[in-house]
Amino acid sequence: MSKFNEREKSFEKKFQMDEELKFKISARANKHLGEWAAKFLGIDNKEKIQDYILEVIKSDLQEEGQEDVFQKIKKDFQKASMYIDDKEIRNAMETSLQHAKEDFKN
Repeated sequence: MSKFNEREKSFEKKFQMDEELKFKISARANKHLGEWAAKFLGIDNKEKIQDYILEVIKSDLQEEGQEDVFQKIKKDFQKASMYIDDKEIRNAMETSLQHAKEDFKN
């Protein structure tokens, strides 16, 4: 195998690993966010918390980016007749992302 082919395979492998890590970080961030939102929504049953977290994670698969997750959380608060400022939700999203990145640093 030529050096070029070896190098190309190496770049492809790194790209694949980077994409997998991004996906894991995103899912973990959504897990943290789901836990945060569940507390506000008064969900205290462990099984229901896990179900809610899965809903949040699945909501991220609807479209590119995090806007679908934001909209889900916002709608859930509205359904519960709770007012949470958009900025507070976005701050929680950012904090959740930072926690997720820290989870995968090791």
